[in-house]
Amino acid sequence: MLLEVSGLQVYYGDIHAVEGVSLSIGEGELISVIGANGAGKSSLLNCVMGIVPSRGGKVNFCGRDITSLPVHERAREGIRIVPERARVFPRLTVYENLLAGCFGMRDKISFPKKLSWIYGLFPVLEERKSQLGSTLSGGEQQMLAISRALISEPKLLLVDEVSMGLMPVLVDKVFEVLGMLNREHGLTILLVEQNALASLGISSRSYVLETGKIVLEGVSGDLLKDPKVQEAYLGL
Repeated sequence: MLLEVSGLQVYYGDIHAVEGVSLSIGEGELISVIGANGAGKSSLLNCVMGIVPSRGGKVNFCGRDITSLPVHERAREGIRIVPERARVFPRLTVYENLLAGCFGMRDKISFPKKLSWIYGLFPVLEERKSQLGSTLSGGEQQMLAISRALISEPKLLLVDEVSMGLMPVLVDKVFEVLGMLNREHGLTILLVEQNALASLGISSRSYVLETGKIVLEGVSGDLLKDPKVQEAYLGL
């Protein structure tokens, strides 16, 4: 397995946000974690990235225990995160934001070549390349946040609530791109989302997180048909 999370525990003071979560993702998989707001999805992802410390459990990546590694070391190992609410550098241009995505990389890439590929995915970013991040629309900032993570050629992409605050047409576009990156480029993606229908639709396997605990897991197509999932997350 590329990533194995075992018995992860995350606290904020006395609040137990993630309670003994275990999950795995193989190279080339697109796995989703669905759940309501406050279920612990972002805490789980931030702990995998090292942004939030764990108080128990293990995180293994490429067969190595990285539980105690700081964020920048995990990034060098090939993990990148697209944070919730498209956090871009507001005082940097689009081009400078993308350049920042290459900072601290262990392996060299051809930046001009990757930049051309990114502009092919999101042509609007080329049109806005000289604009400050703060001047972009919400959808454009989300595209930039995804692109900043992609430009470093990560082994594992963590995607946190990518649909939040986006218009439906942009949600469709972003999920279409994520699915394409997985299918056509073999990118391994761990996606956490409230938008259960969209995330189950592009993932191969999924986990359902409730109040910090995994309560269901399985093939995404099967979970789409599960009455509990339909009632709680699909409004059916």
